[in-house]
Amino acid sequence: MKGETKKQLTLFALTWPIFIEILLHMLMGNADTLMLSQYSDDAVAAVGVSNQILAVIIVMFGFVATGTSILVAQHLGAKERENAGKVAVVSIGANLIFGIVLGLLLIAFGPPILKAMQLDDSLLQEATLYLQIVGGFSVVQSLIMTAGAILRSHSFTKDVMYVTIGMNILNVIGNYLFIFGPFGIPVLGVTGVALSTVVSRTIGLFVIAILLYKRIRGELPFAYLLKRFPRVELRNLLKIGIPSAGEQLSYNASQLVITYFIAMMGTEALTTKVYTQNLMMFVFLFAVAIGQGTQILIGHQVGAKQIQAAYVRCFRSLWIAMTVSVSMAVVFFAFSTPLLGIFTDNPDILSLGTTLLLLTIILEPGRACNLVVISSLRAAGDVKFPVYLAIVSMWGIAVPIAYLLGLPLGLGLIGVWIAFIADEWFRGLLMIWRWRKGKWQEMSFVGKKASA
Repeated sequence: MKGETKKQLTLFALTWPIFIEILLHMLMGNADTLMLSQYSDDAVAAVGVSNQILAVIIVMFGFVATGTSILVAQHLGAKERENAGKVAVVSIGANLIFGIVLGLLLIAFGPPILKAMQLDDSLLQEATLYLQIVGGFSVVQSLIMTAGAILRSHSFTKDVMYVTIGMNILNVIGNYLFIFGPFGIPVLGVTGVALSTVVSRTIGLFVIAILLYKRIRGELPFAYLLKRFPRVELRNLLKIGIPSAGEQLSYNASQLVITYFIAMMGTEALTTKVYTQNLMMFVFLFAVAIGQGTQILIGHQVGAKQIQAAYVRCFRSLWIAMTVSVSMAVVFFAFSTPLLGIFTDNPDILSLGTTLLLLTIILEPGRACNLVVISSLRAAGDVKFPVYLAIVSMWGIAVPIAYLLGLPLGLGLIGVWIAFIADEWFRGLLMIWRWRKGKWQEMSFVGKKASA
């Protein structure tokens, strides 16, 4: 297995299964949106707002998964396989607890959260049902994320991809049954989409657990959790995970506030945002996949003290991500009308969505900088700077500009997109500066000091 892992450690070998996996995750969300758009635009808006809240919850699981991915990769790079196994089982236990607790909180406090977001009364009931059903089973998603992080760090990115393919197929079948009601099956709308999501994820968890056991047989010491409190592993997970999650949490929280502003613009603006961002996800998924693949590579390189190779790897990945992101943004703008037409025939939504996709051509290179360079900094152990800058930029640039341009100055969603552009480019350029400065070279978790 060691020889196989080493052989697979190239950016392409790691990234293409991650790309397919992320693509299919996005397709799952788009399948929900597309099928619900045949049911009603209000249902699309309700699920869109609920998913915005669920995205914040997923970040809470992500801080353990991110820490797991980085620590396991560094330990494997340093040939410390026993320590990698200990980190893996501690992360599974931690996210199991987080998943149960956060799921119960969503069931109890989901309705008041939705009310606080100024959601129209016509959307509140369906949004609440979706949030409580999908959110109540958050523990399933938390365990899938953890198992996926462990497998990817061991270079088994294809396994995670196959599980995602299966979940997507099951989800689409479930959506079709509950939205369109063939064979006399009751039409459940938003409730049916939520049930389909939960069932497909539960089956996916069962399969990925089997794969984890088979691929890393003998290297997952679950008995270690019973011997003593895993203080060292938890401390390192938290050192990486909390700041890393802080950056994503800040992003999602700021997006919640901006969604609140958009909700004040009306249901049509909210629906336009959902449709446009569903298309934009296909543009930046390349940068996301490249960032995750680069994180695994740099984690192994830093663990093995290959500092110059890690430095060069970041910039090579960055240029690839920026080039592909801009190219895809241009293509999506060129075909904006037929693409948006998949979801709606509302001429106002089509017109505004086209303008937003034009602005996306400017937005995506800045986003690519953040996705790739932040992943590289995390992999090397430099996890605090990105979150500090994220808080300053998102709350000092994105949120106030979105409000000012979107509401008082009357630019609506165009103003919101300008705010996104300013935030992404400001952070992206400073992340490049941070990487070039090289402080990350002394932040490895598997040695006191990394050397060239």
